[in-house]
Amino acid sequence: MDNPIYIGLSRQSGLLRELSVIANNMANADTTGFKREGAVFTEFIEAMGSGRPSQNPRESISMGRLGAHVSHFESGGLRSTGGTFDVAIEGDGFFLVGTPNGERLSRAGHFMTDREGMLINASGLPILDDAGGQIQIPQEVNVLAIAGDGTMSADGIEVGRLGVVTAAPENLRREGNNLWEAVNGYVPVDEPRIIQGFLEDSNVQPVAEMARMIEVQRAYDAGQKLLDIENDRIKSVITTVRQLT
Repeated sequence: MDNPIYIGLSRQSGLLRELSVIANNMANADTTGFKREGAVFTEFIEAMGSGRPSQNPRESISMGRLGAHVSHFESGGLRSTGGTFDVAIEGDGFFLVGTPNGERLSRAGHFMTDREGMLINASGLPILDDAGGQIQIPQEVNVLAIAGDGTMSADGIEVGRLGVVTAAPENLRREGNNLWEAVNGYVPVDEPRIIQGFLEDSNVQPVAEMARMIEVQRAYDAGQKLLDIENDRIKSVITTVRQLT
């Protein structure tokens, strides 16, 4: 396969994967606590012929590809719901969630209770306290208050404290159901800022994502045209060679 074909296919593959990232962002524009994702492209340069690096662009080949995905952790807007179990974190931090695969982190604060009064999220996973245990809410509580530090009180009696932790962004791995795995562990937030009756919106900006999608689509179309031109060139060369032999 000729070098221009390799270069074009590498670029097209990366653009397709970026379109998938943008589509996922747009699909989660209304998902509570969702953090948008971006694509990072890298360039690979290899010398041709001599095998030695050269400053002459005619003696090297450059290929671009999608090298990694990056998550953006800017806070989303806070939306008032008035819900007793709706909570949002102002600033840094994640809620601690128990899963069959271990403890996970989440910014989604839309909670509820199950039949036994255990505090769970929308997926039915238990919300953990600052000691890593489950939080149980009394069945016949009249007033449930959640303080700014995450302390939960039922009719004035403390029943638990929400676990709020943090981790370096490079140590967070995205999972499904709006969860994150802290690969190298996490640390508690010393002074969390919890707001009851609010939810954090997604930090996705639909207009910006739509503009980026159009830009990527145009780049993909342009790349496809170049591949078509190169394909026609190769066909023409083959046809000419056949006629001369």
